[in-house]
Amino acid sequence: MKIDVHFTPAEIEPAVLAEATVVVIDVVRATTSIVEGLANGLRAVFPTSSTEEAVKLAASLGREDTLLGGERKGLMIEGFDLGNSPADYVDEALDGKRLVMTTTNGTPALRRADEAARVLVCAFTNLTAVARSVTDDTHVVVQCAGRDGRFSFEDAVCAGHLLLKIRELGNGTLDLNDPGRAACALAERIEVSTDFLRGTAAGLAIEEIGLGDDLILCADVDRHDIVPHLEDGSITVIAD
Repeated sequence: MKIDVHFTPAEIEPAVLAEATVVVIDVVRATTSIVEGLANGLRAVFPTSSTEEAVKLAASLGREDTLLGGERKGLMIEGFDLGNSPADYVDEALDGKRLVMTTTNGTPALRRADEAARVLVCAFTNLTAVARSVTDDTHVVVQCAGRDGRFSFEDAVCAGHLLLKIRELGNGTLDLNDPGRAACALAERIEVSTDFLRGTAAGLAIEEIGLGDDLILCADVDRHDIVPHLEDGSITVIAD
């Protein structure tokens, strides 16, 4: 299996995506929140690139059963129903609702991956489920959302742990690019924990705005056994 890891979305050539499975990672916090929401009953998540686009889409879908979620500068957008805290998505009131979401890094990364043959959403919270889902694929692209267009430590470590799990579950060797090898080397040395996330730039920024408890959920490895996938603009859970 060929696996290419990219630490920021800008590194990816769009032509590479056409026949690949793309796994998008934004540990702190978008992909963690998406996984949490779908695990707790959301019908679908629609990632958008801007606040304006999100508001228009939610209105067109019908606000009676569509929620608006997302953040700017880490905080919930004024007028939205939910922020980007995973804890916002642990709620029975989500059941059967749709979510239109916009975040600084995660949802633009998902939108950039739209041309891929298959797009999966990964966090520490569904790591093994995603690894299991791609073990028979021939080409996987792991796209880290990064932070403001730059390298994100926690996304790279999550990518590495995903690769180690794929290696554990699969039957063949992995053909990795250099960032993939680097991600594996990081994962072999770093155990996933809340304290690890607190030491990253993203974790420190979340703590500074009073949302440090989000990191507890973000570090909860294999909390859920679901694989969200993006198709035709919406993210739903792959049926067993």
